[in-house]
Amino acid sequence: MLWIKAWHVIFMVTWFAGLFYLPRLFVYHASATDSPGIERFRVMERRLFAIMTIGAALTLLFGLWLLLRNPGLLEAGWMRAKLALVVLLIGFHSWLWRLMCDLAAGRNVRSERWYRLFNEVPSLALIGIVLLAVAKPF
Repeated sequence: MLWIKAWHVIFMVTWFAGLFYLPRLFVYHASATDSPGIERFRVMERRLFAIMTIGAALTLLFGLWLLLRNPGLLEAGWMRAKLALVVLLIGFHSWLWRLMCDLAAGRNVRSERWYRLFNEVPSLALIGIVLLAVAKPF
């Protein structure tokens, strides 16, 4: 069980690295004006999105494996709250994909400042998930 949990955490860190960095790339992409710079950001964003999606998929796989090994966890309020945050993160991940596609197609309608604020969302989710998983408050 500890090996499964360790891999779950390793892939969660990979996923969150992408969730933190991709919006930061969007900040720079939104302010880029030269064609080589814009193309560089398109490539970087696409590659990072692929890596973070693999991290997300493996995080979910190992998380589900943990739940299958201990289904009683689903009765705990902290676990249900954690899973709700994970569902929101999946939605955030999907939103990142949409934003990435818009930027790549030259359809960006958001400011650099908006992306800077948007970049804080995964931090809030991480704080909630870690506090719930470690402290198990309810």
